[in-house]
Amino acid sequence: MIRFFLKELIAEKEFSEDRRITLEEISNETGIHRSTLSKIANVKGYNTTTDVIDKLCVYFETDVEKIIKHV
Repeated sequence: MIRFFLKELIAEKEFSEDRRITLEEISNETGIHRSTLSKIANVKGYNTTTDVIDKLCVYFETDVEKIIKHV
């Protein structure tokens, strides 16, 4: 199963930027639908596309290994 670390990445970015970050903001910045982000964050085993993962890598300025992990 693939595990997403979206909640952890949001928490890290909120801490480093000292502000609250919403799924709506991420949606507006990346073009990923808010409901897709919600499913990634909350639905165990959610399946998404590599395009979405790529956009999250760009937004969080990180490598794919920080966003997903095979468990």
